Order: sequence, then C-alpha cells, then structure tokens
Amino acid sequence: MAEEGGGPRVRDKLVRAKERWAREGRLLTGEAASPATRRLPPGQRLVKDWPELDLGERPAVDLKDWYLTVGGLVERPLRLDWAAFQRLPQVETVSDIHCVTAWSRYDNRWGGVRPADLLALARPRPEARFVRLRSFDAYTTNLTLEQFTAPGVLLAHSWEGRSLSREHGGPVRAVVPRLYFWKSAKWLRDVVLADRNHPGFWEVRGYHNNGDPWREERYG
Repeated sequence: MAEEGGGPRVRDKLVRAKERWAREGRLLTGEAASPATRRLPPGQRLVKDWPELDLGERPAVDLKDWYLTVGGLVERPLRLDWAAFQRLPQVETVSDIHCVTAWSRYDNRWGGVRPADLLALARPRPEARFVRLRSFDAYTTNLTLEQFTAPGVLLAHSWEGRSLSREHGGPVRAVVPRLYFWKSAKWLRDVVLADRNHPGFWEVRGYHNNGDPWREERYG
C-alpha cells in the first residue's frame, strides 16, 4: 500500500519493505485479546483521520463502466452493472477499521450491499468454502465463505453518507470489520467462490492467511 503517483518503482519498494516487515515480525506485541472484552486490538493506535493506502495505483472507474462479477462455484454466475447493484437490498452498518500498519478508526458508517444478499442470487454450490476478491488494480485477497458472509460485512459504496471516494476504494470496496483491513479489498471487481483456499497478494508475501487483529495475525 502506498500513496498515489509513485508508479512501479514505489510499488516495488513498498512491497519489499512490507515483506521485510513480515520476516522481522514488525509491530507484533505478543498479546492476544477478544473483541468481546477489548475494542482496540493489541498493538493498534486510534486515529481520527482515514489514511489513504494503496499499491501505488488508484483505478479511476466511471460508474457507467463499473461492474461486479460473481463466479466460480456458483449455480448462477453474475455480472452486475451499477444500476443492477443499486437494485439489490441496500443497508447501512457501523464498524471499526483495523489496519495492519497499526492504526484503527472507530465508528465508520457504511452504505452498501450485504454479501449474503448478493450470494442469494448467485447460489453457491455446496462445495464452495472460500472466496477470492479481485480488484480493478489486480489486487487479490482471500476469505472463507463464513468470513465473507458474517454479520457486518458489506460491499460498500458509501461512507459517512457520501459516495465512497476513489482514494478509499470507490465505487465499491469490501468491508470486513473483524479482520485486518487488507482483507477489505478496494475497487472491487470480482468475487470468486472456490473449494480451496487461494492466498492473495499480501498473503503470498508473508502476511497471515486469516488476519484476526485480536490474535495479532499480522504475518503468517
């Protein structure tokens, strides 16, 4: 994740730095906690702003060109344009953000679509157990199907009553509150269901496969 405008050199430098963090176990405190008893996970600090982090590219996707696909182990593959996505049941949720780089932000108000409502249309096959999210910048990350459909998870198109900005992953990003925020893929394009786990961009570069902040699962 990096600021916009750096291009491939900044991206490569950033990735090497994050891989080094994983090897060194940077930011690890060795603590563990439960979200039932501790709102702020171990090693995190609260912020009031929302840092803008990415891989050096911020796709500019016009709404007329945006789409979301759902494929893999589903009975009914989907390709939704913006109008079709907006016709799905719309909900609001409030959740916290916990970034692996050790900042957290409380009480973010999101608007969007629950993955469970999306998958009700796609009808996952019985053997589907995992989900891979893919973004318009080719970023990927992995979740279990249970994590993807958990309460509070959202495919968000708005934040604090406004359309989600490009810098923060608009038009649509995933929001997975109970995991580190690299699991909440920005600029979401594809949802792929599978019977096996397929680690994503950071998972194959030393980050934890699961990413639970209260267990400090920063690195694998």
